[in-house]
Amino acid sequence: YLWRAVDHEGEVLESFATKERDKPAALTFMKKLMKRHGTAEKITTDGLRSYKAAMKELGNAHKQVVGRWPTTGWKTATSRCDAESGRCSGSGG
Repeated sequence: YLWRAVDHEGEVLESFATKERDKPAALTFMKKLMKRHGTAEKITTDGLRSYKAAMKELGNAHKQVVGRWPTTGWKTATSRCDAESGRCSGSGG
């Protein structure tokens, strides 16, 4: 899975590839974002429960907005990528 963070202008801040789409992967990704870019006012995600669990552990669950478009701060998304073709299918975000 390809995890991406996009700012309010649509610029990619970070990307991160994992074999799983679970809480440890979400936690690693969120920590990486916070370390490099600080915290955001709002974090827009898809409905993946792993985001909520990771954000709760980090103490910023109140910043999560589940939706399609970001308001301010980061927008995160994951997609499944095919290594052979290089094509990715989005899961939302």
